[in-house]
Amino acid sequence: MEYSKAEINQLDQIFSLFSDAIITMENAGIHQWDEIYPDKEILAEDISKNQMFIGKEGNDIAVCFVLSEDCDEEYKNGNWQWPKAKFCVIHRLCVNPKFQNQGIATKTMEYIENFCRTAGYDSIRLDCFTENPYSQKLYDKAGYTVVGYANWRKGRFELREKKI
Repeated sequence: MEYSKAEINQLDQIFSLFSDAIITMENAGIHQWDEIYPDKEILAEDISKNQMFIGKEGNDIAVCFVLSEDCDEEYKNGNWQWPKAKFCVIHRLCVNPKFQNQGIATKTMEYIENFCRTAGYDSIRLDCFTENPYSQKLYDKAGYTVVGYANWRKGRFELREKKI
């Protein structure tokens, strides 16, 4: 897997990946994302802010994710274990349905942790939809602790953290 920053000329391919993932999640009864979030405008903003990464297998984008220091106001609900730590937040981690069940998410989490450690971060934070058992299993296996909850339009999300 080769990881790099996403470029604006990849927006249509990235949007298509997210659209396919939404259909796959809906078919599995996971109503986490929809036509409102994440939309093409949000993904374009992620790319323009130089915060979106992609992982490629051959010519295909297998995974997308955003790394930033930005987090929603609801993150104040977290009982963060390392409140003074320099942290990075993972947003919109999405595996292309063509590449699911191949260990891509696990490898990507390892890449993210190494990237963040090298960049001088002490911990990683994220939120996980409580009705997405696949994400919960991924983050449990990777050692991310639930430190609180946030409620957004689609429901309840776990706030998670890991010291790296």
